[in-house]
Amino acid sequence: QIFLGALSFVYFAKALSGSYLKSTITQIERRFDIPSSLVGVIDGSFEIGNLLIIILVSYFGAKLHRPRIIGAGCLIMSAGTFLIAMPQFFMGRYRYERFPSTINSTVSLSPCLQDKSQTPLSALEKSQAKINAGCEKEAGSSMWIYVLLGNLLRGIGETPIQPLGIAYIDDHAVEENAALYIGCVQTVAIIGPIFGFLLGSLCAKLYVDIGFVDLDSVPISPKDAQWVGAWWLGYLIAGLISILAGIPFWFLPRHLPSPEGRKDSSSSSEHSRFITEDSKDQGTSSWQQAKLAEMAKGKSLEFSCRLINFLPSLKNLFGNPVYILYLCASIIQFNSLIGMVTYKPKYIEQQYGQTSSKTNFVIGLINIPAVAFGIFSGGLIMKRFGVGVVGAAKLSLGSSFFGYLLLLSLFAMGCGNSEVAGLTVSYHGADPVSDHEQALFSECNSGCSCSRNDWDPICGDNGVTYVSPCLAGCRASNGTGKNTVFFNCSCVGTFESSQSSSAVVGPCQKGNECPKMFLYFLVISVITSYTLSVGGTPGYILLLRCIKPHLKSFALGIHTLAIRVLAGIPAPVYFGVAIDTACLKWGSKRCGGRGACRLYDSSALRYVYLGLTFVLGTVSIFFSVAVLWVLRKKSSPQDETLSANGERGACGTKSRKDNFVNSDQLIQSTYWPEKETRL
Repeated sequence: QIFLGALSFVYFAKALSGSYLKSTITQIERRFDIPSSLVGVIDGSFEIGNLLIIILVSYFGAKLHRPRIIGAGCLIMSAGTFLIAMPQFFMGRYRYERFPSTINSTVSLSPCLQDKSQTPLSALEKSQAKINAGCEKEAGSSMWIYVLLGNLLRGIGETPIQPLGIAYIDDHAVEENAALYIGCVQTVAIIGPIFGFLLGSLCAKLYVDIGFVDLDSVPISPKDAQWVGAWWLGYLIAGLISILAGIPFWFLPRHLPSPEGRKDSSSSSEHSRFITEDSKDQGTSSWQQAKLAEMAKGKSLEFSCRLINFLPSLKNLFGNPVYILYLCASIIQFNSLIGMVTYKPKYIEQQYGQTSSKTNFVIGLINIPAVAFGIFSGGLIMKRFGVGVVGAAKLSLGSSFFGYLLLLSLFAMGCGNSEVAGLTVSYHGADPVSDHEQALFSECNSGCSCSRNDWDPICGDNGVTYVSPCLAGCRASNGTGKNTVFFNCSCVGTFESSQSSSAVVGPCQKGNECPKMFLYFLVISVITSYTLSVGGTPGYILLLRCIKPHLKSFALGIHTLAIRVLAGIPAPVYFGVAIDTACLKWGSKRCGGRGACRLYDSSALRYVYLGLTFVLGTVSIFFSVAVLWVLRKKSSPQDETLSANGERGACGTKSRKDNFVNSDQLIQSTYWPEKETRL
């Protein structure tokens, strides 16, 4: 029970830190001034770290002290989490693009610098000196690499938790209770992402340099595209939780006494069969030594047999058309789902003008519970109606079909572009412009010395956002920080709907229809998440029932490995590259070069994000149809009525059934060590 509680807490800790990383994607992008494609590489580094040692841990971990290996993994995971947060303490204060008068400047400057001589020389020199100092510091560092290495280390630390923890439970629990215990662990793991996104929501409300700067002097708000929350704070909390989760494992025994009601079957612990416990009689040492020598020979022979049987097993597995088709469907669908989940916070922020805090709160409190309920519903349907293998394939296919059909409706639930002069509308209020670089300049700001690289948005009284006070042609300003007001803005006055020529700090809000569209999006998104999740359990049962029993662990290992290599790593990268193509205005680094995107084309972002998700999902449906077709072709009418209680008649021909029987007999009469973790 202690081990079960400790393992459940570890599952909670790793799920919390993983979901918190998803919630800080946009914060990391802005803090380090990097594009979405590079953020995708950082996100995929977790899977890379996991894959580096998964085979070594799974195979050799069973021979060592498994609880302590899990405890060591928790320490490594916490070290990686702390490493992700470390750049915040070495990069200095966060610098955002702002006109000097909004940063408590004692010098009254005109945003539209018609002549640089109007600015005191000392002010220009100080400003240039600060830029040069920041450039020197920035040029010598790429701090995002530490985030990537930290996530890589987090993946390495997470590796032993699942294979060794689940195998430990299965080895020492009563057979009837093992499934219940594993289900409890998985249930607690679902709670972790809820708290992870809620923690992300809380930290996104706080300014990145909280505790180091006067918050009243910060001119940007959480709705600004340059706002960065206290992303690092959540990683410190997650790292501390990981340390606490690992402590109990250092005090747990290597083996537990076998339960009285447990039979000496193939599911028994390998240690209870092959390792002599200290509590046994010490007077039989000679007999034990002979037994150990015999065991060593058996292990050597077993290892040789494994090498000989590996290729035939692999050929047998990949010769199963149902397994291959389902593997292809899973890989493509997980590409769709991983890309969608990774950039969902970013999509909501950019499409509906929501803050990072509200976005994470909505995902954590609404979307994730819907996914958990969908997974539970799928298993409940399988049990309640006695769904067989063909029925599981139908349920999985129907779940995907209706889920992606609902996703299709989200194309109509988008918001229009924000009205940004020179980017989405002209300075005279006309339709969208074509050449965004040249359209930033107009007759109304031709007398100003402006840069097209700046992003210091202000909202004019006409409801139009201007890229900077200079490009708005503002001649005067009053106030400091968030209370700064700009006057005599020539471009604001020339707009066709303009009645005055003043502006305030920050971008204008999106259109009035956006809040309503956001509500519709939430409703459809929750239903879609639930519908897609219903097919998770039936798909898993389909995978287990359509392979030979002695290849089950191997097949699950290949399935997990393929999804991580072909979906978990590449999906965030190419989704990020595709999303970058929808950018209208890129930020600029202090030393030159392109930074993070400040403004997206809403329509292009919607079609890229939802379109890529829908296309991948549609391709996976075709493979699911092929799976169902092969199953129906090979099954008899009686097979379709079989319940999912271990019968496998629908998965092969009569000869395959005979092989299954032979395999079952082999399993009952023969035992091989490390059966749970031999991949």
